[in-house]
Amino acid sequence: MPQFIETSKTKERAILVGVILGRTDEAVVYDHLDELEFLVETAGGETSARFTQKLDRPEAATFLGKGKIEEMSLFVAENNINLVVFDDELSATQHRNLERAFKCRVIDRSNLILDIFAQRARTAHARSQVELAQYQYLLPRLAGMWTHLERQKGGIGLKGPGEKEIETDRRIVRNKISLLKEKLRLIDKQKTTQRSNRGSLVRVSLVGYTNVGKSTIMNLLSKSEVFAEDKLFATLDTTVRKVVIGNLPFLLSDTVGFIRKLPHHLIESFKSTLDEIRESDLIVHVVDLSHPNFEDQIAVVKETLAELTGGKEKQTIVVFNKIDNYFYEAPEEDDLMATHNKNISLEQIKSTWMSKNHTPSVFISAKEKLNLESFRQMLYDQVVTIHKERYPYDNFLY
Repeated sequence: MPQFIETSKTKERAILVGVILGRTDEAVVYDHLDELEFLVETAGGETSARFTQKLDRPEAATFLGKGKIEEMSLFVAENNINLVVFDDELSATQHRNLERAFKCRVIDRSNLILDIFAQRARTAHARSQVELAQYQYLLPRLAGMWTHLERQKGGIGLKGPGEKEIETDRRIVRNKISLLKEKLRLIDKQKTTQRSNRGSLVRVSLVGYTNVGKSTIMNLLSKSEVFAEDKLFATLDTTVRKVVIGNLPFLLSDTVGFIRKLPHHLIESFKSTLDEIRESDLIVHVVDLSHPNFEDQIAVVKETLAELTGGKEKQTIVVFNKIDNYFYEAPEEDDLMATHNKNISLEQIKSTWMSKNHTPSVFISAKEKLNLESFRQMLYDQVVTIHKERYPYDNFLY
């Protein structure tokens, strides 16, 4: 029976693989590989090289073309590479064929994210959610993991047992999935009871792409010590704290960060954890302004939120964080290059977002504590408005 194994503390040497499909912009693929490298670093590995290939569509058997596989196989053998990481999801057949070709471990982005979640899960709830997602990821790939028992050729004594062994494993995995779902159902029931006992306070949720500074903001507002780190997925379990601004108390929750190509099984498993978002009165969407593709990250968060809330619109504040890291490169007078984030000043971005976006926005640095008072005032104003609508005669707070 295959076992789930977390990444070793000894750093594994990895190479990254991205495919430029059809008319996909190469810059987008390279940005995805930057993020994949950060994921590898978060998991405890180090990246030795990157490989890309332009294809009209992935090869059914090996994902990559024959020539690229030969080139990579030579690099793996000569540079003591332990791990090959693909930015796209691999089928069981592709995974098996690639491991045979490279003679080392091969994983895809989904597998890597699941491994990071397994490392960082601390509570029984988070561990059960991650384990459920792992088993759901494993189930369709079992056949590829039992090649030594498959019926590869005819002959006496070579018939049957492989298929029976696979079916046995499938039944075990399905039973595990059923048990974990029941366990999570009971935990969710307890958490629903806990949420119902929190009284009538306004609920506010911090959401955003992973590693944008949500936990740092949580610590500043609640004066608590929520774990914060410059790595992806520092927070898995939803943390709820009572916060008071002025004389107004409300509940603030910090949730797991989102990421592009987040494995579907993880979204399904963590929907219960993200019930705080569905039941929130106000969403504080935190954005890393210093990231060159922050607008793409905003789109990923909005898409994931729509999936979680069933498309229901939530009252939202957008907090552009890390303004201390924003780098402005003034364009030359005769610069014919296309406009991009780095040649737009911070003041221009503020003006643009505040004029085209009807969502209240504020620009801060949680790390350097810049413009926090404006953020607190905006948060206070929004919570007061919600409170007044809910309790129109409860004026003693204001």
